[in-house]
Amino acid sequence: MPDYNELVTVVTNEVRAALRSVDPESVTSLRQDITDARRVFVAGQGRSGLKMQAFAMRLMHLDQNVHVIGAVTTPAIGPGDLLIIGSGSGRTDSLVTFARRARERNAQVALITIAEESPIGAFADTVIRIAAASPKLKDKDAPTPSIQPLGSLFEQALGLLLDIVVIQLMDDLNTDQDAMFARHANLE
Repeated sequence: MPDYNELVTVVTNEVRAALRSVDPESVTSLRQDITDARRVFVAGQGRSGLKMQAFAMRLMHLDQNVHVIGAVTTPAIGPGDLLIIGSGSGRTDSLVTFARRARERNAQVALITIAEESPIGAFADTVIRIAAASPKLKDKDAPTPSIQPLGSLFEQALGLLLDIVVIQLMDDLNTDQDAMFARHANLE
């Protein structure tokens, strides 16, 4: 078993490689989709879903009209809206249904995934691919296996990618941390 410092090196190298695999143009497209959207909806399942919820919080801090799919206060989606899905496999049944329904209602769909060619990818206007291993995807094009269990590499890269998008959106929207903090929860 490698020691802690060896694991830090291996894990951070894996995350760095996964983030560097992302096409910057696809990130620029997502940022434009967000700033153009009337409202932003986010969805994901499991640990990816938690990363998407954290992203929704930051979008709220950026004063965006944002909703998490599944929350009881989430309104109907429609034209001018954007649904952003985080799904390593791009195949999770509930998320495929969300993407299909969003398209049927003339909303845009963005996908952050390992698998561009996937059922959700077929509905997406914008796709960001993160090269990360997953036991759900076993094909000849899969990246080198990760030392980390299950989908951890994708989930970590997803969270950091979305934090990078927030930093870029701060510049796009001409805002700063003080303005964001003013919208931070204060009933804690």
